[in-house]
Amino acid sequence: MEISQTVIIENKLGLHARAATKLAQLAQKFSAEVTIIQADKKANADSVMALLMLASNQGKEVTVNATGDDAEQAVKSICELISNKFDESE
Repeated sequence: MEISQTVIIENKLGLHARAATKLAQLAQKFSAEVTIIQADKKANADSVMALLMLASNQGKEVTVNATGDDAEQAVKSICELISNKFDESE
């Protein structure tokens, strides 16, 4: 099963090191293969370095794509994390 959802990065610092680490740790909890897509760039959601290479700033639109058994739950959880500004107080 393949699931995709688009979400906007809303936190001030964007997808910086701490946020990328949180996202990667969350992605690793799922058996689904999760990819984050921004424009023409793709990153494996398990990799902090790959996520940082996207250079996703505040206001950027990213698509969370997952393939596998728990793809739906993976996409939902990761989109929630991004929408909640990575649980940062700012």
